[in-house]
Amino acid sequence: MGNSLFIKNAAQLITMEGHCDKPAVREEMSSFNIIENGSVYIEDGKVVEAGPHEQLEGKYTAAEEIDATGKVVTPGLIDPHTHLVHAGTRENEYAMRLKGKSYMEIMEAGGGIHSTTRATQEASHEELYEQSRKRLNQFLLHGVTTIEAKSGYGLTLEHELKQLEVAKQLNDNHPVDIVSTFMGAHAIPMEEKENPEPFVSRVINEMIPEVAKRKLAVFNDVFCERGVFTPEQSKRILEAGREYGLVPKIHADEIEPYAGAELAAAVGAISADHLLRASEQGIKDMAEAGVIGVLLPGTAFFLMAEFAQARKMIDAGVAVALSTDANPGSSPTISLPFIMNLGCLKMGMTPEEVLTAVTINAAHAIGAEKEAGSLEKGKKGDVTIFDVPNYLTLSYQYGMNHVDTVIKEGRTLVAGGRLL
Repeated sequence: MGNSLFIKNAAQLITMEGHCDKPAVREEMSSFNIIENGSVYIEDGKVVEAGPHEQLEGKYTAAEEIDATGKVVTPGLIDPHTHLVHAGTRENEYAMRLKGKSYMEIMEAGGGIHSTTRATQEASHEELYEQSRKRLNQFLLHGVTTIEAKSGYGLTLEHELKQLEVAKQLNDNHPVDIVSTFMGAHAIPMEEKENPEPFVSRVINEMIPEVAKRKLAVFNDVFCERGVFTPEQSKRILEAGREYGLVPKIHADEIEPYAGAELAAAVGAISADHLLRASEQGIKDMAEAGVIGVLLPGTAFFLMAEFAQARKMIDAGVAVALSTDANPGSSPTISLPFIMNLGCLKMGMTPEEVLTAVTINAAHAIGAEKEAGSLEKGKKGDVTIFDVPNYLTLSYQYGMNHVDTVIKEGRTLVAGGRLL
C-alpha cells in the first residue's frame, strides 16, 4: 500500500459520488458530475479528497504524483458477476453452436456446465488457482479492481468448497478484491437429471451449512431456468441460504420467461442477473423491491440471443449494473469495457448509464458500496485512468482497451497498459 498518491490534471474526473446509501436509478444513472481538470489525493490506501485541481493544488506536496493530463479518471471498475474459478475451455461447443446446436441442447447432452464441471472436478487446487490468477490479471489490465466470483462448477460439497477456497486464497494473495458467491445450484448432475430432489436436498442440507460455517461466501445463487431449477426449488434454496446468513442472488429469466425476476423480488434478492426474458410484471416487482438488475450483454452477444431490455428496466426504476459473466461457455470474455460498448449498442443504454453500471451500481450489487464504486473521502483508493480525452470515447470505440493506469488502494498496479 502506497503512503500517499496525487493524481492530477485529469481531462475529466468522474467520482460517482452521492450514491453510497442506495444505487442510482432512472435519471440518476445519467446525472453524475464531470470535473474538468480534476485531481484525487489518496493516503494510506484511502481517498482523502477528489475535486477540481485548483482546489487540491499545493495541499499535498509530499505525495507521489501521477499526471493524468488528457486522460479520464474514474473509480476502479467493478465486475459483479463472474465465474472466475474454473478449469478448461469450451471452444468445441462454440463450433457446435455455429453449426446450429442450441446452448440448452448441448447442456442436456452432457456438455455445457457439465463439461466445465468435469474439468473443474479433475483440476487440483493449485491448477485452479493458477488458471484463475491469470484471468484475474487480465481483469486488472482491463481496469477492474473488484469482482464477484461464483462457485458452481463443483456440484459436490468437496469440489464446491475447492472453488470457494481458491477464490479466498486469490482474494488474500492478489490485489483485486474478490467477493464470493456460493452457487452449488448451478446445474443438476447428469446422473440425477430425472430425479433432482436428492441433489436439491444436498445443496440445502449439506453444502449451504458447510459453506456458511467456513465463511467462504457472502451470497447464495441459483440457476432458475426450465430444465435446471424450478422457481419452487430455487425459492427453497435461496431461503435456506438466508437462514445461514447468505444473501440471495438469482440467475433469472435467461433462456425463457420463468418468473425469475418475480422470485428475486419475493425473496428480497440483492440482485437478479441475466433477465433477457424478464416479464413486465417481474421488472415492476424488481423496481418496487429494490432488486438490482445485473445485465450480461456478453452472454446474449455470444449466444446470439435477444438482449435484455435495459431501457425498459431503467425507465421502470430498476437500478441496473453491468457485468461480463466471464465463463467458458456463454461469455468467454474478461473485457468489461467491451460490455460497456454492448450496453450502449445493443441495450439502448447511454454512455453515462453504462459508466454508472460498472462502478457504483455494480458495487451495490455485491454489497461493496461502502468501500468501492466511487471516489469519496474514506473509500478505497481504487482508480482507473483511461487514455482517452473524454468518457464518451469509452463506449464509442468498441473492442479496444483504453486502460492506461490502474491503482488499487493507492498502489499503482498497471502503468502504460502493462502490469507492474
